Amino acid sequence: VYGEIEGLAPGTTRDLVATVAGGSYAWRCVPTDGKAVTSKAVRVAGAAGSTAVVPVSERDLAAPLKAYRAYVDRGLATLVRLTRRLDDDIRSGHLDTARTDWLTAHRTYASLGAAYGTFEDFDQKINGRPDGLPGGVHDKDFTGFHRVEYGLWHGQSAAQLKGPAQQLADNADGLRKAFPHQDFDPSDLPLRAHEILENTLQFELTGDTDQGSGTGLATADANLAGTRELLTVLRPLLTTRAPHLLPTVDADIARLQALLDSEHRAGRWTPVARLDRTAKARIDGATGQLLEDLSPVPDLLEIRKSA
Repeated sequence: VYGEIEGLAPGTTRDLVATVAGGSYAWRCVPTDGKAVTSKAVRVAGAAGSTAVVPVSERDLAAPLKAYRAYVDRGLATLVRLTRRLDDDIRSGHLDTARTDWLTAHRTYASLGAAYGTFEDFDQKINGRPDGLPGGVHDKDFTGFHRVEYGLWHGQSAAQLKGPAQQLADNADGLRKAFPHQDFDPSDLPLRAHEILENTLQFELTGDTDQGSGTGLATADANLAGTRELLTVLRPLLTTRAPHLLPTVDADIARLQALLDSEHRAGRWTPVARLDRTAKARIDGATGQLLEDLSPVPDLLEIRKSA
């Protein structure tokens, strides 16, 4: 595919501009209802043109989607176990242990970013922020990881946290049971390859989500792991369509990983607010560069009717 127009109504005209090298080309029309029609080939002369995109179909994405669903299912099983442990910590009054177990459980959830759109209302219940709630952090609808985080790092007692912790564990269990029946759009996979780290840059690396734990970089690290897993299942499709993209992206990931690792010392992560200016700029810059290099993925792997 060198150029494409979508949603062209009968009896209407629109311009389609494409730069092509010398060779033979045809038009292919794929009606919403009816059989696809391909024109006779036309030969044109010319120098170098743009790079073609090999169309992707839902069938092409079936295997990556199956592999990623299996990854998410394993992650949700781990999440249920870890949120139950967190609940047990709080019920037993072991709040120091709960802080450690909270981070482990939250990082597990943060590594499943490509599936958030599939999780429906569970994502808000499990990982919602207090932004926009009338009562803010004290609102009755503020639930999930960040509600428990707020309490653990703002001096709330085990008695005050028992309800939110149990609710979090119950919602994690509910999500795991619902996930096999939830509709996971295959077109979400290429989109999330870029969007996971967009959210990281917007929310984690600004400190927007922090409710006291100072673990935004730990979440960013989990988001990076989730992106890496997503690229693993998409790698066969990307390798044949953009052979130079993945080596560049792999180098970007290694650079960002090294920067994040340098802020993880003796089991503690540097809070975003305490990063020195140079370290913050390097992490932001490395994330931005990775996002720029990932930006072609949604277009390369867009599901096209022409496939």
